[in-house]
Amino acid sequence: MMAVLELKNLEKSFGKLEVIKDLSFAVEEHSVFGFIGKNGAGKTTTMKMILGFLQPDAGEIYVNGERVAYGNSKTNRYIGYLPDVPEFYGYMSPKEYLRLCGEITGLPKEVTQARSKELLSMVGLENTNRRIRGFSRGMKQRLGIAQALLNEPRLLICDEPTSALDPIGRKEILDILSIARERTTIVFSTHILSDVERIADNIGVINDGKLVLEGPVQNIKNMKRKDTIQIVLSNQEMNTELMSRINELPFVLEGALEKDGILIKLTNAEKFGKEIMSLLVREDIPVLRYEILEPSLENVFLEVVG
Repeated sequence: MMAVLELKNLEKSFGKLEVIKDLSFAVEEHSVFGFIGKNGAGKTTTMKMILGFLQPDAGEIYVNGERVAYGNSKTNRYIGYLPDVPEFYGYMSPKEYLRLCGEITGLPKEVTQARSKELLSMVGLENTNRRIRGFSRGMKQRLGIAQALLNEPRLLICDEPTSALDPIGRKEILDILSIARERTTIVFSTHILSDVERIADNIGVINDGKLVLEGPVQNIKNMKRKDTIQIVLSNQEMNTELMSRINELPFVLEGALEKDGILIKLTNAEKFGKEIMSLLVREDIPVLRYEILEPSLENVFLEVVG
């Protein structure tokens, strides 16, 4: 498949501060790429260079096969952009605002009207005639996505689209992005790892300006995998004694008492978990829950960025 976005050996400094260091990655067509990093890791700086708002010190960026040039926004005709805090004319309704955006970009009136209707329906604002100034943060984000998709971009860039939203608002935005992937390629930056796990195909983890992990979400989780079993006993007073017995087993890497029960890290949960089950049955220890836990992206992230 074709890469809609390519970054090659990107470098960027502000004075003596190196913000981006030899950054390279590619995003394939109709995929969702989660760009992950702590605040200050270099995510927004990278986004601004992709959009031609900042000039790299070294390296190249290609959008749809064309090289991005600083201050020359020809490649931006392929890009829809949702900033972390989108700005609107508060006195307008959503339909009026999209009509204005269509006029500015030279879309024919009938095309703007048809696309506006479709996109406002997609983001759940089709029957909203209120002025934008009265919108919630989540409604503004949804309108921002509609506006960013109006010109049918090949690439949609979203900078922290869910960071200031409540759980319901976050789910709404992620559901919309999942639908939008059918019509475009999506890059979204975030530090909310559960959002990435929900919709991203591939991720890139940036730390201190460098890409420290990249690849399919499941591959990265499995690459750093430590098989973990969680046991919850009906009699909590037995936790300490069971923990000491389990820690004596040669295949146990680590056992820890948690508020949710006992967490055991093994070399192979499928194989050696049976021996732990046998111990529980042999000692007649009543168990409320026994579960092999999936590796989490959060654990991987904490491991690589400290």
